[in-house]
Amino acid sequence: MEIDLTAFHFLRPAWLWLLLAAVLLPFVWLRRNDVRAHWRNLIAPHLLDHLIVGDKARRSLQPIHTLALLIALGAVAAAGPTWQQERPPFDQDKAPLVVVLELARSMDATDVAPTRIERAKQKVLDLAAARKGARTGLVVFASSAHLVVPPTEDPAMLDLYVPALAPSLMPRDGRNAAAGLGIAERVLANDPAGTIVFMSDGFDESQSDAFVRRAKQSRHQLLWLAVGTEDGGPIRGADGAIAMDAEGHPLTGSFDAAAIRKITGAAGIPLASMRADDDDVTWVTRRAQTFLAHAEDSKIVPRWKEAGYWLVWPLVAIALWCFRRGWTVKWLPLLLISLALSAAPGEARAASWNWIDLFATHDQQGRWSFEHGDYKSAAQRFDDPVWKGRAQYLAGDYRAALESFSRLRTPEAYFYIGNTLAHLKDYAGAVLAYDNALREQPAFADAASNRDLMKQLLAREKTQPEDDEDAQQPDRTKTGKKSDKGQRVMVHEARPAEDVWMRNLNTSPAAFLHQRFQQEAGGTP
Repeated sequence: MEIDLTAFHFLRPAWLWLLLAAVLLPFVWLRRNDVRAHWRNLIAPHLLDHLIVGDKARRSLQPIHTLALLIALGAVAAAGPTWQQERPPFDQDKAPLVVVLELARSMDATDVAPTRIERAKQKVLDLAAARKGARTGLVVFASSAHLVVPPTEDPAMLDLYVPALAPSLMPRDGRNAAAGLGIAERVLANDPAGTIVFMSDGFDESQSDAFVRRAKQSRHQLLWLAVGTEDGGPIRGADGAIAMDAEGHPLTGSFDAAAIRKITGAAGIPLASMRADDDDVTWVTRRAQTFLAHAEDSKIVPRWKEAGYWLVWPLVAIALWCFRRGWTVKWLPLLLISLALSAAPGEARAASWNWIDLFATHDQQGRWSFEHGDYKSAAQRFDDPVWKGRAQYLAGDYRAALESFSRLRTPEAYFYIGNTLAHLKDYAGAVLAYDNALREQPAFADAASNRDLMKQLLAREKTQPEDDEDAQQPDRTKTGKKSDKGQRVMVHEARPAEDVWMRNLNTSPAAFLHQRFQQEAGGTP
């Protein structure tokens, strides 16, 4: 570890006054315990030398010297030595990303197992999983482009929609990537440095001028993942069989690698091939994070990185050395007890106090756990209600998350209240929460999208026959008890495996997406 001496300084230099005490303490102790000074006026000097026992031992290393060293090291550690800077812990350190996914008919080709579209959908989910705590959105395009999921930190949204995506949902076939770029730009309008990732097997060259013009005007980073092989492959239909043309020949999905290379070269977009391993996901995440870091370096006010904690280990070693037989400073236990009492004045604080509290706030500790995926621990450490609620939400403790978010009156809090109520199957309450979020922030795309889904689920609950529901959901049990009016009472048991919202619902959003895409494209729903 290199130390830049030109930048070396102390964050809390007032603690260095304790160094004076560390220097004076041994001299004061030796003076008070100087046997010669006590007997000098009573015994002749030539006799005193022969009467004093253990004088050499007192002049060697004593426990008081070790205590002085402890005070000196503790003073330096508390003063906060530092020589390098770091980003603030609560700074936005995750790059927003929008995937623009092609849903042309050729994406059903089987030259990439199992199909091109299935491989691409898995990559979308892999990207979201690799970017915990970051916002990821999804746009799809064929002849028209449509927003599926606005940039969100909730991976459950992508888990809900991505599996339902298929070329058959699109109103018409095509490759209008320029329209997809336009929507991605719009949803990232408030972000200074986002990343837009195209996943496609070709490009419509009639869109080249519009696409290149828009790409060069964008302040965001554009990346391209090409999916397919040069030979192409047969197209699989919705029923799983190979699709045939009117003459009975298999339909083949082409891979227009030349068009992709041409457009990415003209627009200056980095290009990579979609792979079976995670190298492509790593390539995207690293480029997204690097782009954000470069874009925000000039806007972020860095803080000095604390280095005093490195002195904790020598302090512990020296403290243990003090407890050797014959070395214990007689009032050291009293000092340790007083320090413990001052650090934890009450039972409640004593129960939650941790040595790391000396070096980081609860919110900083919670953010560290949050970034490492330990949401349960993060929820216990956070004091900030927003971050505490988000950690509880991602940990699956929805009741606690609802309590945390209910203390706030912000659009984001209302949004998470809606998500939490959706997890708890209170769809009507979720709609009201999303309405509150949209009232505070009308352009809140995430809230609008979630509200539409909740309304769809409410409509299906009202129209779905009870018998069909019982038949399709074997984990719900019906009792034979009757009420006073002779009506049968239904007892709905909670599903133990329900770890993300609506994962186990028997309804797919495919019909909802198809209807919305038709409406947005100006067709008949």
